[in-house]
Amino acid sequence: MKTSRLMQGLSNLPRSDKRLLTSFAGMAVLSLALGLVYGALTALGRSGVFELEATFLYRMLTLHGVTVFFYWLYFAQAAVVLVLASVYTEGAGRVAWRRVAWAGFAIMTIGFVLSQLAPVLGAIMLYDGQPGLVDYDKSKGSIFYLGYLFLSVGLILVGVVAIATALAPRFQGKTTSWSAVTFASVAWAGLLLVSAMAAIHAFLPGALWAFGIESLPSNYTLRWQVLFHNVHYLPLMATVVIWYVLVEEITGVKSIFGARYSKIVFSLYLVLVPPTSLYHMFLEPNFSPAVQVVGSLLSLFIGIPTVLVFLIVVVSLEVHARSKGARGLFGWVRMLPWRNPAMAAMGMSVVNCALGGALAFVLIQSQFAPFLSDTFFVPGYFHFLTLGTVTLTFIAAFMYVIPGLTGRALWRPALLARNAYAMTFGLLIFGVAGITAGYLGVPRRAFEMATGSGAPQSWKVLMIVVGLGAAIMSVSLGLYVYGLARSLIGRPAVLAKGAAPGMPGVTWGSAVIGRQSAWVGPLAVLVLVAVMYVLTALTFELLEAVPVAAKGAAH
Repeated sequence: MKTSRLMQGLSNLPRSDKRLLTSFAGMAVLSLALGLVYGALTALGRSGVFELEATFLYRMLTLHGVTVFFYWLYFAQAAVVLVLASVYTEGAGRVAWRRVAWAGFAIMTIGFVLSQLAPVLGAIMLYDGQPGLVDYDKSKGSIFYLGYLFLSVGLILVGVVAIATALAPRFQGKTTSWSAVTFASVAWAGLLLVSAMAAIHAFLPGALWAFGIESLPSNYTLRWQVLFHNVHYLPLMATVVIWYVLVEEITGVKSIFGARYSKIVFSLYLVLVPPTSLYHMFLEPNFSPAVQVVGSLLSLFIGIPTVLVFLIVVVSLEVHARSKGARGLFGWVRMLPWRNPAMAAMGMSVVNCALGGALAFVLIQSQFAPFLSDTFFVPGYFHFLTLGTVTLTFIAAFMYVIPGLTGRALWRPALLARNAYAMTFGLLIFGVAGITAGYLGVPRRAFEMATGSGAPQSWKVLMIVVGLGAAIMSVSLGLYVYGLARSLIGRPAVLAKGAAPGMPGVTWGSAVIGRQSAWVGPLAVLVLVAVMYVLTALTFELLEAVPVAAKGAAH
């Protein structure tokens, strides 16, 4: 029976650590399940399939954004970063400062409850919590902001615990160096601290205003944009770290470039992410055109570490496969264990990341952002990243982490492997229709304008297609949630200690690196660049067709 460092390390953790990490994973799955329900209701109402009251839809939209974008992603990150720090740090084998970690979990959970309660009580503020949306009753906003502040404080404790877990063996003399995964975990935890502090910086003034202590914050939007930038790109770093870990877990292939190169690449996130938030601020009237151009240029740097990790993984896989007899340009791809649901999820997440990244390249250009930022283009492209890339990757991680913690085999892995393609199919329908709707001017957050009696027929048709894609996505995501929940609380087959969760893999062993070539990774990057330029040219042509009056209104 196959054993591995991840599964063996999880099974060797103290029982109290397993309870802690299972609690974080359980809250993540619960957040994903609730976010799925809220999102499905929003999409069905938005499509016009069901006539739902506007206030109810905005409440669902608020809950969807808050629950998925903050609580699902942050509980999932807390679980995985603590797992990697404790399992992959030589001499660790446990979570340091467990009581502090439990305190972080409790505080985050209180934030979750408050954030679920606030929209029900009337704080329909969307996920960015604009104060102006509750200026008629400030008390409604107080619970909303408290939820985010509790989440932030809890994340600070989790980040500190992850770093302490990695540092403890060094202070104890058990190790003198970190693996690439431990280094990435510490960098990841450091960015969690940065994001948590940015959230406190953004939401504390709003909370003080809502409680009547301070005046209305004048620069709330600017503070939010700084936070949003970090919240946006931190999960992408987590995504590539998980790719790096799971590829070795499933195939036995390590990076042919060595640990030092991987550490350099992971450290680029610390260098490039914090200072590149300018492009989120293109619609701010106080920024000059020169600053906007600088923001566009800086934003190009963000994709560098993600592309480099993609190349590390793909080139390493291709070289190892060719050393074992793979032929043709894509022959090695067929040798990968696609019947493994985690491998299928990661494969589709790479495809979705490329699509989302290419579309994001359009939105980060200062000449396009004013025309597209308030249209359905944004949710159309953004779901390729949030759902198709980040969420699929965290689901892939939980397919190993949750069984490893609970000892229960994964529910129906063959079905879940096919499910990755169904979700991506639904996402393509949703995304293509949504992006087209954005180019035609369908607004992001005005439900009645897209499907009301005065809306163009093309808008109505596109919104129905968006609803169809959302329905397929929802069913597929629901299958994943059910499968993970069965491993958390159900009674599937019990795993042997340290065994893989009943999923196929391959082990190619060492490669004869000097005799092999790897073309697919570099070619994929060239294709991505070409697609970016094609989309830019297409966007330019489409926006040139917009009437002059509409262009002026966009500014």
